[in-house]
Amino acid sequence: MRIGKGVNLFDYVKAHKLKNVIAAKVDGKIVDLNFTLDKESDVEFIDINSKEGLEILRHSAAHIMAQAIQTLFKNAKFAIGPAIENGFYYDVDIGRPLTQDDLKAIEVQMKKITAANYPFVRTNVSKKEALKLFKEKGDEYKVEIIESIPDEQVSLYQQGDFVDFCRGPHIPSTGYLKHFKLLSVASAYFRGDETRPSMQRIYGTAFATKEDLDNYLNFLEEVKKRDHRKLGKELDLFSINDDVGAGFVIWHPKGAMLREIIETFEKKEHLKRGYEFVRGPELLKTQLWKVSGHYDNYRENMYFTEIENVSFGIKPMNCLGHIQVYKSRLRSYRELPKRFFELGVVHRHEKSGVLHGLLRVREFTQDDAHIFCTKEQLNDEIIGVLDFVKYAMDIFKFDYEMEISTRPEKSIGTDEDWENATNALINALENTKRPYQINEGDGAFYGPKIDVKLKDAIGRKWQCATIQCDFTLPERFNLEYIDKDGLPKRPVMVHRVILGSIERFIAVLIENYAGDFPLWLAPIQARVIPVSEKFDNYANDVYEQLKKAEIRVDIEKRNETISKKIRYAELEKIPYVLVVGQKESEKNGVSVRKRKEGDLGLLSIDEFITKIKNESGGVL
Repeated sequence: MRIGKGVNLFDYVKAHKLKNVIAAKVDGKIVDLNFTLDKESDVEFIDINSKEGLEILRHSAAHIMAQAIQTLFKNAKFAIGPAIENGFYYDVDIGRPLTQDDLKAIEVQMKKITAANYPFVRTNVSKKEALKLFKEKGDEYKVEIIESIPDEQVSLYQQGDFVDFCRGPHIPSTGYLKHFKLLSVASAYFRGDETRPSMQRIYGTAFATKEDLDNYLNFLEEVKKRDHRKLGKELDLFSINDDVGAGFVIWHPKGAMLREIIETFEKKEHLKRGYEFVRGPELLKTQLWKVSGHYDNYRENMYFTEIENVSFGIKPMNCLGHIQVYKSRLRSYRELPKRFFELGVVHRHEKSGVLHGLLRVREFTQDDAHIFCTKEQLNDEIIGVLDFVKYAMDIFKFDYEMEISTRPEKSIGTDEDWENATNALINALENTKRPYQINEGDGAFYGPKIDVKLKDAIGRKWQCATIQCDFTLPERFNLEYIDKDGLPKRPVMVHRVILGSIERFIAVLIENYAGDFPLWLAPIQARVIPVSEKFDNYANDVYEQLKKAEIRVDIEKRNETISKKIRYAELEKIPYVLVVGQKESEKNGVSVRKRKEGDLGLLSIDEFITKIKNESGGVL
């Protein structure tokens, strides 16, 4: 709408009884609602429920939290306090670790501040004045941040007795914040630099309505219940400990079996699609990493060592080994495409602060493949990978979205190569009518990529599969094939993973299924429980018959009551319990209990084997 010069937007909203408005766009620029128009302008009001409105609300919540902290901790110092997806945080230094009781006290103080309904007041001052203010307060973090800004004029916001350096905008007054919750405290280095002081990052969330806040808090409770680190320990799947080293996973028998099931599935499906298995070394000379561009563009994520005065890099990716396989002899156009597959172990130097269970580790296995093809074959090869991704996601029951990540600021290769590679990915998606988004500047340093983001059972998105189109590494390594005209030509290289990091994918599976895996994925599909020691021999006989039928089975040997043994199996999320006693041994059968369904009655061993095979769906 068009509004005339001299109108105060807050007064306009109040006069026209516009509900839920907390800010505005004036000629496309977001401003505080207390803004007065200096000329006739196009004005769009921002609703508190909109994406932009929630971001403003949460940014203001961070300031209100900082005010509460200043009230409770007089010597507190502050770094930054932005809005983030679904919430906000503030990095603070109060001289000691914060406790859960501190969080409760801060939240109580925040409620007092919102009840007082202090206005957010913006003032523009010189950079010199702002520096003087924060130096007098003794807040060296704010001083450093202000000093790093080139502008000679800066803005300050004040609510009550709290003043902060900030560009804004903010809600009109603290009373607009009604539905919020402080969630947790974590360590954070000042400006993300691990050589700088460690601060405390206080996380919170805020919503426009109580219903939205309650729904989000319930979602967080569900996330906690599904946490793969918690379930990994409870289900005895894996462990990570300081004696071995952060970011290095120790797989226990059931976790290793889960990996084996997934990797067996992968091998079978790759063979069906014409891939050949290869394997590269985990150490390659540093000189190769220099040729590839990894040394200049990725070395901060790599580990290096020296053998007999020769420098080697531990591989963070599998592509160089596959390139060496391709280069091992002269190739003809008749051989192409060549599809090389490896479940390759890679190492990446991740900072300790970002390590997170199986989701972010320092050693992991990728279901990595590299396709070497002609330019004419490229479209079909990309579509083949897209079809493979769809098949795999259907098997694991995941919906997914795709986006094309384009050239990053730090990259190698010519503009023409990047344009050709990006167009190849776009064409493959559009030719098959697959929807996608563009993710500007997030490609690999050597080529653009299609990123596949799967959705889990509670709506979260996870990055797993990726398809990268690369004209650059074939050029750097002088890869060739002899074309039908007898002349050497340059192949195109497609880097791709279907599940991605096996560790990360297992973490996603654990959280998606809350550890309650479908039968075909369950590390233990059935547990045999003898009602007493008298039937141990028959239990062993049942166990051997099921093992022979390739059913993953174990025997409960703890000296407990039947009800407790069944309870243990429930807690371990084992799909089937087979109780054996006098009746079962006489009829060469088992009494079957299915998880979440209860007693299914007496079945012969052959009937149970058939049932398991049918229910597994023939995936393996």
